[in-house]
Amino acid sequence: MKTIYSALLCALITVVSYGQTTKKEQDSTKHRHIKLDEVIVSGDIKTDPIHTTVTNNYDKNIVQPKNVADLFNDINGFSVIKRGNYAIDPSFRASQYEQLNVQYDGGTKAMHACPNRMDPITTHVIPEEISRIEIIKGPYTVRYGATFGGIINLVTQKPNGLETGLHGKASAGYETNGNSMVNMFQLHYIEDKYDIVGNIGYRDFGSYEDGDGVEIPSAFMSTDYGIKIGYNISDNQRLQAHWRQSFGRDVQHAALPMDTDYDNSSILSLDYKIVDLGEMVKSFSAKAYYSYVDHLMTNFNRPSFATTAAESSVDATTMGGKLELNWEPSEKITVFSGVDAMHIDRDGARVRTVKKNMMGVTLDTPLVYNDKVWQDSNINDFGVFTEAKWAIHPTAVLTAGVRYDLVKSEINDPADDFAARYNLEEKTDNNISATVSIKKQMTDGLTLEVAYGRGVRSANMIERYINHFSIGQDPYEYLGNPDLKPEVNNQFEIGFKGKNSNNSFKYASSFYYSQFENYIVGVVDPTITRKFMPTADPQFVKVFRNLDQAYKTGFEVMGDLSLFNDFYFKTQLAYVYAKNDDLNESLPLTPPFNASFIFGLKRDNYWANAQYNVISKQDHIAESFGETSTDGYETLDIKFGVIPFKDFTLGVAVLNAFDETYNNHLNFSFSNQENFGRTPITDPGRNFTAFVQYKF
Repeated sequence: MKTIYSALLCALITVVSYGQTTKKEQDSTKHRHIKLDEVIVSGDIKTDPIHTTVTNNYDKNIVQPKNVADLFNDINGFSVIKRGNYAIDPSFRASQYEQLNVQYDGGTKAMHACPNRMDPITTHVIPEEISRIEIIKGPYTVRYGATFGGIINLVTQKPNGLETGLHGKASAGYETNGNSMVNMFQLHYIEDKYDIVGNIGYRDFGSYEDGDGVEIPSAFMSTDYGIKIGYNISDNQRLQAHWRQSFGRDVQHAALPMDTDYDNSSILSLDYKIVDLGEMVKSFSAKAYYSYVDHLMTNFNRPSFATTAAESSVDATTMGGKLELNWEPSEKITVFSGVDAMHIDRDGARVRTVKKNMMGVTLDTPLVYNDKVWQDSNINDFGVFTEAKWAIHPTAVLTAGVRYDLVKSEINDPADDFAARYNLEEKTDNNISATVSIKKQMTDGLTLEVAYGRGVRSANMIERYINHFSIGQDPYEYLGNPDLKPEVNNQFEIGFKGKNSNNSFKYASSFYYSQFENYIVGVVDPTITRKFMPTADPQFVKVFRNLDQAYKTGFEVMGDLSLFNDFYFKTQLAYVYAKNDDLNESLPLTPPFNASFIFGLKRDNYWANAQYNVISKQDHIAESFGETSTDGYETLDIKFGVIPFKDFTLGVAVLNAFDETYNNHLNFSFSNQENFGRTPITDPGRNFTAFVQYKF
């Protein structure tokens, strides 16, 4: 890996030097801002991927997201997987975790250290720092790493469009349910030659109450800061560095067996781009990133502590890079070619101090065990890709791309029982991904998008190397399988986007079908018994296996009607059906049909809306995953925002105005909690919020 990153750095330095010698220096007042590859969707039909959506409405939401995953609640087709208020993962069309390619600023990644995903990537950057979310709805591009179910690009704040000098933003929020507070302060300093963005944030969330007044243990605190420095080397090249750290403290996880004492993450990224290199070569870009997560979890405040004290210290290192060349062999053809690499390394152990035997008798001398969590494992992914866009007509673009990934995985410190079960030589996957699509503007107001994508994902580290740990929605111990074949998603999609002549009515729809190969799930193996607490139920263990037959299909529909200039009515519908033919049940974590109806008013200085959410019953479930049928429910959210004077925003909201007691189908169940059975955790009841923001 060091060789790979040395090559990336050398290439970057070489091109910087080349750019400086081939372009004449111009007066600093003539510098133009080179757009780095942080943004995937730019509004250019010749370069944008197909089947995309962009959202950017944090200021207008006027509520306090717990973490970045909360920003997905209002995006059509998305649900969230919830284990408390902190460990929240986005789910899109029943794809989740590494099935979704989640990244920051066009490629930066930070992988979780906890096998129970107490610290998913969405916890390492605060929501206030996200300026927009870009979504590619399937494996329809090969440029941004191996992609199975779609890409989520979280774009952080940058100083585009601001005048030179000092600018800033301060915001604060409060919500009554949990007595929770959020604060953030951000500064921009901009000159022609360079710019700096710095921010610091603090969040203190208490345990919330559901609609029945039951307190759900879900408190947490986090402190975050970051600094981004950009330097315009010349009029055609830019270099940018981004450093940030996040510190989570005293995090309660209602649906996990332990709590987080601390979760510290550090992320460093370096981006470079040069444009106008010649008649054919339009641009060259380079990215390198590094992240480290240090995580400690314990059961010291849980019922199981009376019998066994457990303390688990784990860490994760992620590093990677990308080189990409944009060239145009002809006026109608644009090509992106490049290489990328990603390295993931995890290690750590759980120390168990057993104070009572299986009969409940206190031991004179406690027994101490050291359980290897990650067994010092790593995964390396080296990719090469080419994607071409051909303007076959002034109103139509044909896209085709192919990608090859060499994925190597190894385990360096296996537990004895794991080593005895498997051949643990280094494993190698050779993955081929491809896509072909066409985007056609049918009329001035209607665009047709048709796409096929083959997305391939190698098994992640949990699926390969976890060794008898409870990591699912159910109480089973899970056992990894190093011999898993890569998952394949053959996805077909057709979509329409349009508007009428006066722009008063907008609509969009997508219909998709995915045929899976080698889909990875945990399946009960009656030949393997529990390793820890052998007398507990369930007695047997789940082992990760590949399925032969699985698929999903679904749709999203949106309509937005403007009324009397200032009023609007918007509705969104989403449905996904997934089937595991091998076990004759649903695939796990498939959300039910959901719909939202929004009636609102928007003017320059104030806005208001009422959103009515309808979630149907979900009885098409994965019983083997521990799922149970979930009742439908309805909620109402009301929001109001105003700009009483320039650059000052004030907002108030009431969420779940009906004080409904409910749980989302994707919520995990209470685990190792006093006075709670193993039932899905309930969501917050009525919640009043206030938000204030000042820009200068």
